[in-house]
Formats: sequence, structure tokens, C-alpha cells
Amino acid sequence: MTIYRVIGLMSGTSLDGVDIAFCEFHLENDNWHHRILNAETVDYTGDWEKRLAGLEKGTALDFVITDMEYGHLLGQLCKNFIVKYNIKPDFIASHGHTIFHQPLKHITSQIGHGSSIAAVSGFPVICDFRTIDVALGGQGAPLVPIGDRYLFPDYDFCLNLGGFANISFEQDNSRIAFDICPVNIVLNFISEKKGLRYDKDGALAGTGTVNHSLLDSFNALDYYSQPPPKSLGKEWVVEKIIPLMESSGLSLQDQLSTFTEHVAMQISRITGSGKSNKMLLTGGGTFNKHLITRIRHYSLPLIVIPDDLTINFKEALIFAFLGVLRWRNEANCLSSVTGATKDNSGGCIYLS
Repeated sequence: MTIYRVIGLMSGTSLDGVDIAFCEFHLENDNWHHRILNAETVDYTGDWEKRLAGLEKGTALDFVITDMEYGHLLGQLCKNFIVKYNIKPDFIASHGHTIFHQPLKHITSQIGHGSSIAAVSGFPVICDFRTIDVALGGQGAPLVPIGDRYLFPDYDFCLNLGGFANISFEQDNSRIAFDICPVNIVLNFISEKKGLRYDKDGALAGTGTVNHSLLDSFNALDYYSQPPPKSLGKEWVVEKIIPLMESSGLSLQDQLSTFTEHVAMQISRITGSGKSNKMLLTGGGTFNKHLITRIRHYSLPLIVIPDDLTINFKEALIFAFLGVLRWRNEANCLSSVTGATKDNSGGCIYLS
């Protein structure tokens, strides 16, 4: 039995930090088994947070330099992690940090160059998971669903509440998955206007009042009536959500309350009315008590909130798993999810 021990790296659009997870995988009787052995989140410095947030407006030279320097940062974080836990991974699988994601224009870009990570860490690196799928006509996202299928097969829905809410489930013997709506990327944006990094437990949202006019405007956005495959990026939020929010004239508490209601309603549209279904919730939004209360209000499936390791590091775990599939030269991206012309094995491999 072959055992793979891999470091998975994930950085989300909400700029919470770099998730690092050392994971173990093995295949037994056609079933994949996994464990998260060690994991931690490393916060960005103020300089890096500002740099990543503004890079899309920088020059081409800024982009190239940051791509390499961010790779060096990830490599050093991995090196520190490896020393701290006295581990020896087979390789590192890195999602990178998304700067551009515009699949309709056939572009997606995640910085953190693999050569830099490999050079600094001293271990092989697999990264750049999305671009081959986009080249094949797909959205390049979401990538997590193949991990949901193989690592979490006991759930009818796998819902991640991160910068965006994304969901995956089986339908007619195919995996269906897509971004439902923005979540933390918007809630954090509003909270920052109050001098807060985020709305802890959804406490501010809980003191606000839902504005039904603004809620109706959110729910009427064209994206929600489009069939999958589909995915969202920061650009869509800036173009569609933020102007509605800022022109509403509402207090920040009411904005938070209204957008939280919007998220819960959009999730319920997808999960339907199956009381016997089980839905796994992960991602930082799972700790938002007000949001979870509103999701429970609208959604009938049994909501399962797992241990904190799984909540916080499921995406890093699955990118480690995508690396395993790429290492084995097996498909790690499903065309039924992304709309590409075929399933594909995405990821560039850099040997240290």
C-alpha cells in the first residue's frame, strides 16, 4: 500500500492567511483514506496583505516580481513548518493566491511560482492547478469537488463557506459543483469599515435589520439564474455587489444583516427540501454563528459541522490530494464541474 504524505497550501480571496496542512493519504479497496497530521494558518503581515490586495492594479513588472517573491514566502513558510513539526513530505501542493479569475476571457492566475517554493523549501512542488482546465474551455473552478467525491463520500452536499460559498454534490452519476454566492469577501469588506478584520460570530449582523429592497436587488442578479458550470471572482463582487451595497445608504449593521440573509437564501435555493440529506459545512464562515442560524432557518438538510481541523483546513487538505492525483497522473479536475472539454490532470511539477 502506497502512502502519500503531502503539504497542502491554500490562500483564499478573503486574505485570512496561508493555510498549511501536512496530510496523509492511502488507497485501500478503491477507497481513499486521509488524515490531517499537522496544520496551522500563518497570518499575512500588513505589507503582504496590502500587496496582494492591490496587485491586480499593478504593472506587469509588479506582477512578475510578486509572483516570484510570494513563491519565496510560501517556500519559507513551508520550510519553517517542516522544521517545527519535524516532518518530511513527499512534495508540496500549492493553490497559490488568485489575482485574476476571468474564465469567460480564458484567463486565471494564481501567484506563488513553484520554482521559488521548491528552491526555498528543498522539496518538489505541484502548483498552477487551474490553467489547463481554462485552456480546455473550462472555468478552472471549483477544484475541490473531486476531493469531496473521494474523501467525503458520506455527505449529500459539501458546502464551503469561505470568500465564496461553493457547493458540490452528485447528480445523475456526475459531480456537480459551483460557486453559489460571495460570503466572507463581502462580509469582511463591510466589517473593515468598522475597523474590524471580520464580524466575529456575526455579532454585528445580528444587531442589524434586513432591508428587503436591497435583498431583492442581490437576489435578482443574473448570475443566480445561470446554470452551472459557473464560478465567481473578486471582479464580479466589485462590479455587482459593492455598488449596490454602497448606494443603499444603510448602516453597516444593516448591510451585514441583509447580505447574510442573501447568502442563506441562495444556499437554500440549491440544497432544496430533502430532510434526509446530510450537508457538510467547512470554511471560516462556519464559525459565523448568525450566518449558520440563518442557513438553518432556510435549509432542511441535516447540517454537519465537523472538527475544527476539517473546518479550517479542508481546502488545504484537498489541494494536497489534488497533488497526489497529479503525481499519479490521474484526473484531478472534473469537466462535469468546470465545463471543460474533458477531465484533466492539472498542475505543474517543479523538482527541487
